[in-house]
Amino acid sequence: MRAQLARIDAVFVQAVIAAALSFAHLHDVASAAGQDGWKAWAYPVSVDLLLVAAWRRLRTGDAKAAGWCWFVIALVASLGANVATAGLLDLDHVPAWLRILVAGWPAVAFLGGTLLAHSTPAPHEETEDAEDQEDAPEVVPELPAQPAPEPTPTPPAVSIPAALVEHARKVAAEHRTRTGAAIDTPTLRARLGVPAPMADAIAAQL
Repeated sequence: MRAQLARIDAVFVQAVIAAALSFAHLHDVASAAGQDGWKAWAYPVSVDLLLVAAWRRLRTGDAKAAGWCWFVIALVASLGANVATAGLLDLDHVPAWLRILVAGWPAVAFLGGTLLAHSTPAPHEETEDAEDQEDAPEVVPELPAQPAPEPTPTPPAVSIPAALVEHARKVAAEHRTRTGAAIDTPTLRARLGVPAPMADAIAAQL
């Protein structure tokens, strides 16, 4: 735990030192380019804010191309000021092109900050869209209609003469007297000499 805190403290101190040096270099360049007083101090704030806004856009994952574009622009402005104050540029005789860049920076920073801030939907709009999607009724797909089952064909009724039924009763009675058991359908059919459907119908009436 202590090692982790020490590492965080070291990173924080390093970041503060780097930010302070970059801040001072941007102030010196702006002051040398003719921006005196509070205006010279506003330039490093503007560059750092644009860097932070572009970095946040890269972290969110939305419109990364715009984030990278403005991050590079702000980084070039910061690095350019650091290099310029390293003795490669005579700050007592600043060239005209640098004065033009410094004077035009506020408009560039305002454009970048506006595009980065307003190119994505606001959080409440995304929440409303999500709530609308949740409130929308679910669409249940209609199932295809099942065909009605075909009716089972009913076998045609067998017409049995009353005399044949009476004769079958006599045969059945004679069979019970002789064997002591009720006559079965195959035996009844054989005794009467009728087809199987008719024998079944006669047996049902006995």
